[in-house]
Parts: sequence; structure tokens; C-alpha cells
Amino acid sequence: MAEALIIVDVQHDFCEGGTLAVQGGAHVAGEISEFLEEAHADFDAVVATQDWHIDPGAHFAENPDFRTSWPVHCVAGTPGADLHEDLDTDHIQTRFLKGQYSDGYSGFEGMVGDPERVGTLEGENGTKVTAGDAVAEESLDLHAWLTDQEIDTVTIVGLATDHCVRATVLDAVENGYRVRVIRELTAGVDAARSAETWEEFAEAEVEVLSLEDL
Repeated sequence: MAEALIIVDVQHDFCEGGTLAVQGGAHVAGEISEFLEEAHADFDAVVATQDWHIDPGAHFAENPDFRTSWPVHCVAGTPGADLHEDLDTDHIQTRFLKGQYSDGYSGFEGMVGDPERVGTLEGENGTKVTAGDAVAEESLDLHAWLTDQEIDTVTIVGLATDHCVRATVLDAVENGYRVRVIRELTAGVDAARSAETWEEFAEAEVEVLSLEDL
């Protein structure tokens, strides 16, 4: 049995001070870092997902309903799309960028990418790497990458419980993984919807853990 830790969307725009902040987001970033320091060796792979919006259509709205449409956030190549500085990236081996031209809620929509290439010069003529170039045409999606790594169990943490964590967890179940979620290493947007999400996880036979369990 091989296990991966999937860190969902712990980005500046989803933490305090960002354009779509989740209360407690920065705290979760720090808590995940502490967890990684102690437990990274327990995982065969550690990956992170990032919203990487270029033109996501109706996902952005001037008058968002905060359910299916949202303020502008995590625009590809901007500081808001960067992983939060309180998240220690030393043990993250691969990043998956999602939502370039769609909502991109689930990490399983993400493709292997390298956001840190953006703005650098490459090639003989010194061509600047654009946000769209952060994902190569031949990049694998998350499920394909995990399959290549022979991963059968995923532990999921990050932001936000009732949106991208939820979508990632349910897609992991749909794809046949054994799925675990660490409750204290997530934070939600809406308390009522987060409570409903935990109920959904229970119905889907997702293993919800606390740090004390580990």
C-alpha cells in the first residue's frame, strides 16, 4: 500500500489578506507545515494543488453568489496564486495546477505544472515564460500521476473544506482510492456547508482523522 498526502489550495488568496480569504487559512498553512516536519516520511508522495485561473469564465463575477461564482482570485502568475509563505514547501515534490479555463474545484482536474517558471527567460532568444506555459502539453493529471506512483491511499488536507477539499475528496473516492482527511488541517468557508460536507464524507466512507489519531 502506497500513500500520498494531497495539500489542497493553501494559497495567498485563500488565507487572511487574500481576495477570497478562508478564516483560519493561514493557521492551517502553519499546522500543515508542522505536520509535514514530523510526518513527511510516512508518505510515499507529497503533492499540492493550486488554483491557476487564466480565464475561468463565469467562475469569476462582479456580483458573486459565493456558491457558484466568486470574486477574482488566484489569477495565474500573480502573488495571490502562490502557496502561502507559512506552508513549508520543502517536502512537496509535485504541484498540480487547476482551473485555468474552468471552475477547477477538484484537485483531480489539476495537471502537473511549475508555477515558479513564470516570468523566467528560457530558450535561445530568452523568451519569457507566461502563466499558460506553467503546464506543459504532455503533463499528467493528478489521477494519472498517482497511478504512475502506484498510490492507492490518499490523505487530503487544505482549503476550503466545503469547496475544493470536498471536490477533491469525492473525486478521490470516485477514482477508487482509500481516502483519509485530517480534520484540523482543513478550514471551511461556511460553517453550515462545512458540516454538511463532513456528513457527505461519512456517507462516502471517508476516514476522518484528528491529529491525535495520528
